[in-house]
Amino acid sequence: MRIARWLVPALLVIAWLAVGGFGGPYAGKLSDVSTNDNSAFLPASAESTRALAEQRTFSADQTLPAIVVAERTAGITPADTAFLSAAAQRLQAVPGVTGATGPQLSQPDGQALELTVPVRIGGKPGGIVERIRAEVAQPPAGLTVLVAGPAAQIADLVTAFGGIDGLLLLVAGLVVALILVVVYRSPLLPLVVLLSAVFALGLASLAVYVLADHDVLTLNGQSQGILFILVFGAATDYALLQVSRFREQLRDTESRFEAIRRAWRATMPPIAASAGTVVLGVLCLLFSDLQSNRGLGPVAAIGIACAFLASVTFLPAALALLGRAAFWPIRPKFGSPHPESGGIWGRIATAVAARPRAIWIGTTVLLLAGAAFVPQLKAGGVAQTDLFLTPVDSVAGQEVLVRHFPGGSGSPTVIIANASAAPAVAQAARVDGVAQVAVAPKQVGGRVQILATLTDAADSQPAVDTVGRVRAAVHAVPGADAVVGGTTATQLDTQRTSERDRAVIIPIVLVVIFVVLALLLRALLAPLLLIATVVLSFGATMGVSALVFNHLLGFPGADPAVPLFGFVFLVALGIDYNIFLMTRVREEAVRAGTRDGTLRGLTLTGGVITSAGVVLAATFASLAVIPILFLAQIAFIVAFGVLLDTLVVRSLLVPALTLDVGRRIWWPSKLR
Repeated sequence: MRIARWLVPALLVIAWLAVGGFGGPYAGKLSDVSTNDNSAFLPASAESTRALAEQRTFSADQTLPAIVVAERTAGITPADTAFLSAAAQRLQAVPGVTGATGPQLSQPDGQALELTVPVRIGGKPGGIVERIRAEVAQPPAGLTVLVAGPAAQIADLVTAFGGIDGLLLLVAGLVVALILVVVYRSPLLPLVVLLSAVFALGLASLAVYVLADHDVLTLNGQSQGILFILVFGAATDYALLQVSRFREQLRDTESRFEAIRRAWRATMPPIAASAGTVVLGVLCLLFSDLQSNRGLGPVAAIGIACAFLASVTFLPAALALLGRAAFWPIRPKFGSPHPESGGIWGRIATAVAARPRAIWIGTTVLLLAGAAFVPQLKAGGVAQTDLFLTPVDSVAGQEVLVRHFPGGSGSPTVIIANASAAPAVAQAARVDGVAQVAVAPKQVGGRVQILATLTDAADSQPAVDTVGRVRAAVHAVPGADAVVGGTTATQLDTQRTSERDRAVIIPIVLVVIFVVLALLLRALLAPLLLIATVVLSFGATMGVSALVFNHLLGFPGADPAVPLFGFVFLVALGIDYNIFLMTRVREEAVRAGTRDGTLRGLTLTGGVITSAGVVLAATFASLAVIPILFLAQIAFIVAFGVLLDTLVVRSLLVPALTLDVGRRIWWPSKLR
């Protein structure tokens, strides 16, 4: 029996070492199977997707434009034109380039040249664009040459997401390690917790890589970054709960193996419920019509499942082997007093017990005040060039392009209609915001392509609004059966699909979480109140975020998916802390009644839940090291929201509300 006590933990640790060694390298390979092209994310029913399918009948090569733009404010010279013409000839030989048209001189100022280089879809646009940039890297003195357009934007996105494999993991790991050292004042325990997170990430990366490589799920740079952060944050949260209970049991139990067994049995239900809630919450993204959102659901679920698996197998095995030495130099001694019963959380529990109604009403008013600013959140969409938070060539090139050419030059909106109605469709397409319209001569199956060049940049919000007007106009032409596609139309469909997803998925998430809480707490009233507090916290977070984004950080707006992602992560993760608290409150209430159980539950879990919240907030905040607007906004929303949940909702609002409602909160269970 004594040998078995050592053998099982040792075998588990060895097994996870093998998993980490085999799966770890796949974290650096995920970029190889990720996609960052919006057109690949839309459903087949989207109009731009249908237009793209028809475009394929006109040309075997489907392309994205890279636009080389050259500027000389004193006026383009013959040498400038010759340079770009020679570059166009050389680019014909670049693999993945299907031709080059131009260069065209800007009119009437004559200060810029434009060269459109079609890049084949399905290749590696990053590498192709780098070749294009290399070919124009040595222009005549005084001539500024940049590469813009959709292909260049994708290349710059790939470069920006390149920091996910190294920088993001390094920052997240250092942040977690620092917090754990401060919390435990031990050099060994943070190492064990970090190993648990690293092994979980290795297993998750291996699973996601295999599934993405076989086209079972869609992975993009955003999903990859969120996967890393979720695994680190969740694995650390679960570890903190287990370590805290293990330390508590070591003071009451002499045997380390008995202590870990008791700690495991006590923490398994809340950790399983927490992991299950997050998994079910993110899997609700499968109801999304956007492949990018739908792909994040299983990616995040796999990450949480692997974090859970490592936390309930490797971590307790490692703790069993280390015993009290894990907490060196401050080892918990058998029979020593529990420090959790005093200190700051004991004083907070006493304060909440003194005036529970005033506290829950006051915190509710505070949260409502924050939520009042939600209408200021500008989540209608942003230009693709606004996604970058650091200077990139595609953005600088687009600015030059807009100064001298129609903004949509090189990225026309494509209208496909019946050839018999082509003149009427072309005339209808000349709405406000369209610079020029041209009917292509080639016909396929009685259909024809009409190209509309927009006055605004193809990725801008004014251009998106123009495409909406174009669609309304050409759809009204009798017998045309017109569909509108292209880069801008794809962006419009992405925004509209995101808005639809938000309206569908948010109610589903709420229902799923309610069912999980009802089963866990064996009550109906408590889950309703807990969900209400988290939703209120989410509203306050989004209101504060609107103020920060608009007035402090000066962001141009937000993608429509930002509120959805913020809701899914904040509600699913925020409810975790309520689960950790209320499962302990229920456990104590069975023995001592609801009032004493609430105060004892708050006192005993206050430190560990606060530590877990700080860790999760810090790990999500590290997403901001990737210079992408969407990730920076998600980083702030989740980090601020988790801290708000941890420090206000779980510490004050929920226990005060529980005390005021009393044992009726467990209705309709017998505990009421």
